[in-house]
Amino acid sequence: MMPPPAIWPQADGSPVSCREKLKTLAENHAELAQVMQDAFEDAVLMGVDAGAMRQVLADLVASLQSPVRAA
Repeated sequence: MMPPPAIWPQADGSPVSCREKLKTLAENHAELAQVMQDAFEDAVLMGVDAGAMRQVLADLVASLQSPVRAA
């Protein structure tokens, strides 16, 4: 699986540096990667086209809404 990014940029471009935040981000990345892989494999094994499933997952990511209001 893909490793987490080396740098997690903040809105101002500076990297997140808090160790606890970095730990949480890495854990969330690993968990999400596994859930997405499992969903992808299930779909493909049930006959869904791999490219179509990748698009479904990409669309899902693109539809995520930020909990922070833009200034």
